[in-house]
Amino acid sequence: MLNVIGAGFPRTGTTSMKAALELLGLGPCHHMFDVLGTPALAERWAEAHASPGPGTDWEHLLQGWRSGVDWPVSFFWRELAEAYPEARFVLTVRDPHRWYTSMRETIFRMAEEHGGAPFPESMAHMRAFAPLMDHMWHTHFGGAPGRTPDEATAVAAFERHNAEVRAALPADRLLVYRTGEGWDRLCAFLGADVPGEPFPHLNDTAAMQSTQQEFARGEIPEFPGARTA
Repeated sequence: MLNVIGAGFPRTGTTSMKAALELLGLGPCHHMFDVLGTPALAERWAEAHASPGPGTDWEHLLQGWRSGVDWPVSFFWRELAEAYPEARFVLTVRDPHRWYTSMRETIFRMAEEHGGAPFPESMAHMRAFAPLMDHMWHTHFGGAPGRTPDEATAVAAFERHNAEVRAALPADRLLVYRTGEGWDRLCAFLGADVPGEPFPHLNDTAAMQSTQQEFARGEIPEFPGARTA
């Protein structure tokens, strides 16, 4: 059962937030990396997308997870808010133009180079997931899947999404968390003790670009903190 749901876009510190939630005892935390590295999970998401509607069995789809961040979880924040009425939400945000630069140098570039389906032969299980990826892309940015949106279009989508989350969720269910702000507000919101170690800092642009190079070589990258079973 999900206790904490991340509603923020990719490249807003979601990998670090995944690690933070797991340090707070709210793991395992679902992330796109888990989908990329786990064929059975990718297949469950693909099946859910192929049969959309209010009857989605979220408990089956997300069985075993206590929290979730990044796509595809954050894309379905409205549905998950209804399915898990006691769950709390963390909306990770950052400067929108710096976010666009990070996306352009990582996810957007990877999608462009691989024609909208950045999955090597060794990750054939992701082909069934590709329609959901295309749907998320088109819903947010419009245009053809995998085509990099210009900065104005992407930033407008980013800000629109964040505004919709803020407007829909009550203050007692939502923490707007700015990337890099540390433990205090997050722990207070979740009723958790502040750990005795620094807040995680994972998957910066350089690390994501290294992952991109592994994709280009047809290798399966080692995703930070991902579950593999």
